[in-house]
Amino acid sequence: MLVDIIAEVTGTVWTVSAVVGQTLASDEEVLVIESMKMEIPICTGESGTLQELLVVKGDVVQEGAVIARLEVGGA
Repeated sequence: MLVDIIAEVTGTVWTVSAVVGQTLASDEEVLVIESMKMEIPICTGESGTLQELLVVKGDVVQEGAVIARLEVGGA
């Protein structure tokens, strides 16, 4: 099952910590968004494999935008 990872704030992608195909633990950082001079880590909600990364460093994202997709559970 694919789970969307959502931007929690509007801001700029500051760093990307994960790569497509990487297995991530629950609450592991995927990327960091800079908003109003604050760095906000965006983490997985559950463990799985990163299937799609929809942003790159420097992209501006809006609150609520899908920024990545995580494959969780069995196929």
